[in-house]
Amino acid sequence: MGASVKMGGGGGRGRRRARHAPMSEINVTPMVDVMLVLLIIFMVAAPLLQVGIPVDLPEAKGQQIPTPKQEPVAVTVKVNGDVFIGDSQVQLDDIATKLKAIAKNGYDETIFVRGDRGVPYGIVMKVMGRINDGGFKKLSFVLDQEKGGT
Repeated sequence: MGASVKMGGGGGRGRRRARHAPMSEINVTPMVDVMLVLLIIFMVAAPLLQVGIPVDLPEAKGQQIPTPKQEPVAVTVKVNGDVFIGDSQVQLDDIATKLKAIAKNGYDETIFVRGDRGVPYGIVMKVMGRINDGGFKKLSFVLDQEKGGT
């Protein structure tokens, strides 16, 4: 009877290796897509991470003070006279005790005072006086950079 002859040489194993050979190239397109999406998310989220109480800050010329590496302690005075430490509202007489509990560096903590441009000068001075009476001597004002003009 007849003998059968296999064509293709090397049998079935050679063909399987050719089909399932490891890739020698890395496809970076999905990684770039993910990185671009993350970049957009962080660009949108970064402005929202600033101190939460919205106020209309006054403008002035001057150099920017380097910001500390840790989260700054911010005292905000709104136009209606409400006082906030971070996002929580406090009474004027409770400012010093709340700051003592929050301040990580004790009395060496820099306190950032944010006052709305419509707040009367006297109210901001009362807030600063309470902070100073509490033992905190390092106060910084937060304001917007003045835009051109005189």
